[in-house]
Amino acid sequence: MKKQIVFLTSLLLTFTVLAACQDKGKRPSPAAHAQCKFSDGKTITIDYSSPRAKGRKIFGDLVPFGEVWRTGANEATTFVATANVSVGGKDVPAGNYTIFTVPTADKWTLIVNKKTGEWGIPYKYEADELVRTDMKVSPTPSAVENFTIALSPMGGGCTLNISWENTQASVDISEKK
Repeated sequence: MKKQIVFLTSLLLTFTVLAACQDKGKRPSPAAHAQCKFSDGKTITIDYSSPRAKGRKIFGDLVPFGEVWRTGANEATTFVATANVSVGGKDVPAGNYTIFTVPTADKWTLIVNKKTGEWGIPYKYEADELVRTDMKVSPTPSAVENFTIALSPMGGGCTLNISWENTQASVDISEKK
């Protein structure tokens, strides 16, 4: 009996380790990355999972309007700044953060949260919020199948663009000197 318990425990542990080590690149929502480099070499890096639309209605359906969204899939989206930055005019010190959004039809809100390492949903981290800032919303020129976060150079900073389905939400980020 004792040998069976040891064997079953070992088997369970092995399967747990194998599941934890699964290749993130083979997920239906693969890992993706965006980076902005400032003139002094400091950076903003965003790591996220990129779900696919697959013919689904996204905003207002799969991603409900007016609710906090993990802004991607799987683990919560990370935001790492090696410089003090201004996000939509609000100060964010250098550090590791998680970002969430609250989409609506005509305006989005970006949330920069101090809580890191979570799966992403349900959202229960209001007490850890550092910044909430408005994002501009515009239609995309064509349908966007793969959820995408991009950091596009803009002047001395960059613009954070979140695009999926037929929507793009944007906010400017600059380095605080």
